[in-house]
Amino acid sequence: MIKKQQVKERIEKLKKEINHHRYLYHVLDSQEISDAALDSLKKELFDLEQEYPEYKTTDSPTQRIGGAPLKDFKKVRHGTPMTSFNDAFSVDDMFSWQERLSNYLGRDISGEDYYCELKIDGLAVELIYTNGIFTAGATRGDGKIGEDVTQNLKTIEAIPLSLKINNSKLKILSRFTVRGEVFLSKKEFSRINNELEHKDQKIYANPRNLAAGTIRQLDPKIAAGRKLDSFQYSVVTDMSQKRHHEEHDILHSLGFKINTHNKICKGLKEVIEFRNYWEKHRGALPYEVDGIVVILNDNKTYNEAGVVGKAPRAAIAYKFDPIEATTTVLGIKIQVGRTGVLTPVAEMKPVNVGGVTIAHATLHNLDEIRRLGLKIGDTVIVSRAGDVIPQITSVLEKLRTGKEKEFKMPENCPVDNAKVIKDKGGVAYRCSNINCGARNREGLYHFISRAAFNIEGLGHKIIDRFLDEGLITDAADIFTLKEGDIAVLERFGEKSAKNIIEEIGSKKKISLQRFLYSLGIIHVGEETASLLAQYVTSNMGHVTRPKDILSIMSHVTPHLLQVIPDVGPKVAQSIYDWFHEKRNVLLLDKLDKVGIEIESNPLKAKSLKLSGLSFVITGSLKSMSRNEAKEKIRIFGGKVNESVSKQTTYVVVGDGPGSKAEKATKLGVKILTEKEFLKLLQ
Repeated sequence: MIKKQQVKERIEKLKKEINHHRYLYHVLDSQEISDAALDSLKKELFDLEQEYPEYKTTDSPTQRIGGAPLKDFKKVRHGTPMTSFNDAFSVDDMFSWQERLSNYLGRDISGEDYYCELKIDGLAVELIYTNGIFTAGATRGDGKIGEDVTQNLKTIEAIPLSLKINNSKLKILSRFTVRGEVFLSKKEFSRINNELEHKDQKIYANPRNLAAGTIRQLDPKIAAGRKLDSFQYSVVTDMSQKRHHEEHDILHSLGFKINTHNKICKGLKEVIEFRNYWEKHRGALPYEVDGIVVILNDNKTYNEAGVVGKAPRAAIAYKFDPIEATTTVLGIKIQVGRTGVLTPVAEMKPVNVGGVTIAHATLHNLDEIRRLGLKIGDTVIVSRAGDVIPQITSVLEKLRTGKEKEFKMPENCPVDNAKVIKDKGGVAYRCSNINCGARNREGLYHFISRAAFNIEGLGHKIIDRFLDEGLITDAADIFTLKEGDIAVLERFGEKSAKNIIEEIGSKKKISLQRFLYSLGIIHVGEETASLLAQYVTSNMGHVTRPKDILSIMSHVTPHLLQVIPDVGPKVAQSIYDWFHEKRNVLLLDKLDKVGIEIESNPLKAKSLKLSGLSFVITGSLKSMSRNEAKEKIRIFGGKVNESVSKQTTYVVVGDGPGSKAEKATKLGVKILTEKEFLKLLQ
């Protein structure tokens, strides 16, 4: 008898000790002993209960996994309906919700407290305790009737099998009901999917689906092996709680796991700040969250507001920007990288994913397109988690209309028309011309240079990055970029992306001379571009768009072009060839469509008093940039050269002149200071 009494006492002490360490580890994220030591205690308890089954109780830690697999789940009617939340997606949505709530209650509630909770991406459950012992648990179901999943919920260490009544000042009623969320950590989700993949079994799309699938396993051993977790957030039983945050205090005191990141917010301003903070920092959490839940903290007012449909009026889910969205693939362009590799890139209808607007997504290679089964015109799912570059993850084939088009890798390179070859034994296609990638890159460098479009902040390294990521293939693509395309790249951010996009947008208007120079026509420098601009306007008049230039240049001959001063047969042929090459015609059309505006005569001179004079500028000018100075010279009929010769009329010298000033002195060419140059222009 003494021995049995000792066994009983030992069992009770073991249960208390194991529950203590369970609470530390699964609720408080703390640990006093090793996992091995805890397993040893559990083994001792298990052995004693096997020998003395009369001392085994339903709240024993050994009873988390028990019973044979179920044939099916029983239906359970909830004592009070389990509601869900309506969604808000913007600041305007939140203020509209507050206004509707105020109107319904007949008083302004903007000064009320709100309790904000992280919205865990999991499965809602209800837990019932009888005399402090966990006896039943159910899913939400349709809100009125759920499924009895008690056996599976018992396997979750974060859910106490018995309440810490002795540690609480509360007197628990014979029936005590709470509600919460069952979820799976990111780490556990990854582990389970890896195991399923190794077994050639179907993997789960997200932790929520896996958690829901686990809770509905008929064999509790499967649920036990998946290490589900749980937060509780609501006390259904009347414990005289007057404010919602008090329910979390009650839950904590009874041994439930609550989310410590939840917060009382004073007004919507603090609510919005709370939401924005966690949208930015949610990647650091060990579990998935898709927004916050905003609840009117005063329970009396909350209950007074009641329910509309299946959602409470006085609570709302303020969602984060989606990390998945659907959009349409408008086309697939080919980007030629620096090594000549051809990469297909999807051009999509702009869509918000993870807080940024996305219009492009790399498809990597032809094999990836085939794996996805992607066609041009398809509706697709674009995914982006954290700072990961957006990618197309799947195709919604059931939304096809029959007008979608198959994609084929081009036989000839879109940059230089050279034959496209496939790597032996690989998946990459590349241009057979080893200089192709470099030629395309240099053309883009020229396009953004100071004398051309002068897009500041868009240097060579950034152009290289955009090429490698498949964001651009030609100059026109620069003007189709979205902030989201850039912000998601490593070492970029929202601010730098915004600055780049604003700078690009500000440079859509350009002078005709600079535009012609930007095209990178062989043998056409700044001076020739200026003369060509005069030729275009003299033959056509006012030029406002790239298509205007194309309409005249497509009809000229090399012979006609030679009427332009200093344009001989070689230069004329080069100009003619450029405007008659198919890819260049397409580029001008694209530049026209992205909204490039041309100022054919931004500045008009009263006379051509510099006609016949040639200038070279060296050093930095204080009153204007060197490019502005060059344009003024040309407007007054003068010519600008880059090198000094005996035929040079003047060398304009600014601060920090180079060797050109020395050469002018040696050749006897007259040097003008900036002040003298300005006087000449007046």
